[in-house]
Amino acid sequence: MYSVFRNLAIIILSAKFFGLVARKCKAPQVVGEILAGLIIGPCVLNLVQTSDAISTFAEIGVVMLMFTTGLGTNLKELIKAGPIATLVACVGVAVPLVGGTLLYSAFYGFSAVGSPEFYRALFIGTIMTATSVSITVATLQELGHLKSFLGTTIVSAAVIDDVIGIVVLTCVLGASSGTGTGLGKVLINTVLFFATAVGVGVVAHSAMTWLDKRNPHTQRITIVSMAFCFAMAYIAEEYFGIADITGAYIAGIVLCTMDDAPYVERRVDISNYIIFAPIFFASIGLKTDISGLTPEIFLFCVCFVIVALITKIIGCGLAAKLCRFNWGDSLKIGVGMMTRGEVALIVAQKGLDVGVVDSVYFTAVILLIVVSSVATPLVLKALFTKMPPQKHPSQVNG
Repeated sequence: MYSVFRNLAIIILSAKFFGLVARKCKAPQVVGEILAGLIIGPCVLNLVQTSDAISTFAEIGVVMLMFTTGLGTNLKELIKAGPIATLVACVGVAVPLVGGTLLYSAFYGFSAVGSPEFYRALFIGTIMTATSVSITVATLQELGHLKSFLGTTIVSAAVIDDVIGIVVLTCVLGASSGTGTGLGKVLINTVLFFATAVGVGVVAHSAMTWLDKRNPHTQRITIVSMAFCFAMAYIAEEYFGIADITGAYIAGIVLCTMDDAPYVERRVDISNYIIFAPIFFASIGLKTDISGLTPEIFLFCVCFVIVALITKIIGCGLAAKLCRFNWGDSLKIGVGMMTRGEVALIVAQKGLDVGVVDSVYFTAVILLIVVSSVATPLVLKALFTKMPPQKHPSQVNG
């Protein structure tokens, strides 16, 4: 029991220290926290080994992370984005999904649809579908284009991308769980869950709105919201076979239009920032098995990064061109959508939990996050300098 406290102390301090170092180096803080796990874990110093307690803390962290992501969603902007952002997001999920599946199959052989190896290949593609635009948002803000039509399209498409990605993750996890559940049954369960979520969401939103008006900016709002988050995570996993993070994300979406949603998001984020999130990201490093990194797997990791970046640029860029953006702005949208972050790690973690992906492939995901986080701001700045954005035809006609 006491070794748990020792391990938590080491994880939290090292994760925060390396997170600050990463931020000083202009890299995402999450990169430093993952690096901390690699250093204190079996890969280097072997001070901490993963355990059931750490895994539980990490699971709570990922559920809270997805809940705050849902809470931070601007539902009105999401609806306003309309067909352009939706098409960009759909193609931006489909092309990397196919690209990742083909990449794994090219390395390890093409397998029959429905076989365990097929689902391994499909899951590699699923990891590639995730988009994280925090770096892109900061870059667009610095360049003064965040509020532009182009900037709004990128941010809205990224939000829709996350929703589609979670649905894809849910279907792939359910179909590859090894319980004999076919893809058709998984799709039915997914539809039933979202139908149930709509019904529960309407009731929960009304109840929370009433409670919020009676007790604005109070701790009880945060407490009830957290209870709703964990309840939705439990219902999703237990009754529908859906990933708990999907339930937590939907809980956040349900409450995102509540007056006190930003207040709840800040309160939940404080607890997560101090304890649970660092443990989750550090646990990724703890579970990463570099000892099994053969030359073949290292080559796969490099190809994984290249394919993940190119497929996002091609998929989102071509979709933007179909939506009547010029080639320069289409390329900017593609580059803006190629960053990966927390969601890619969460997807990989879920795959590890059900045995669809091996821990050695975390190296590929970590490499992708680092490369995309460094490359995206540099490429975007160069593109905006050489090719200033043009008005979209809908703005000209308007």
